[in-house]
Amino acid sequence: MGKKRIVAKTKEELFEERERIEKRLGKEVKIIPSKVKEGNVYISSTYNNTIITLADHDGNVLSWTSSGRLGFKGTKKGTPFAASKVAEGISQTVKKMGIEKIYIFVNGIGSGRDSALRSLAARGLNIVSVKDVTPIPHNGCRPPKVKRI
Repeated sequence: MGKKRIVAKTKEELFEERERIEKRLGKEVKIIPSKVKEGNVYISSTYNNTIITLADHDGNVLSWTSSGRLGFKGTKKGTPFAASKVAEGISQTVKKMGIEKIYIFVNGIGSGRDSALRSLAARGLNIVSVKDVTPIPHNGCRPPKVKRI
C-alpha cells in the first residue's frame, strides 16, 4: 500500500463550492401567495440523508429540500453540516412566505437532526413546539412458535 494523499482544496475551489450551494438554496424558493401564518416543519434525518419539509396545518406541502438537492453526494449527505445548510434553505423559504409560527416534528436517528434544529432556531424563527415522532417499538410482534421435531 502506498502513501495516502490528502487533496487540499484551494480557496477558489472552496468559494466555488460555497457559491454553488448558495445558488441552489436560492433556486428552490417558490413564493406562493397564501394566508398561511402557521406551518409545520418535518425534519427526517437518516444515516444517509436529511430531508426537511414545510407544510401547512392541513398537511399540504408548501416546500421541501434535502441535502442531496443542494448538491451533496454520497456520505456527505448525512453530515450535520449538510443538515444545517438544508435548514438554512427552509428558513429562507419560511421568511419569504411570511409564516410567523412553526411547529417542528423530528423523525429519525441520523446525525443531522440536532444541527438542523439548532440551525432553524438560530435563524430567528418563532418555534412554538418541538416534537420527536421517531417510531419506537414497544415489544414488537409476537414471536413464532418453537419448531417441534
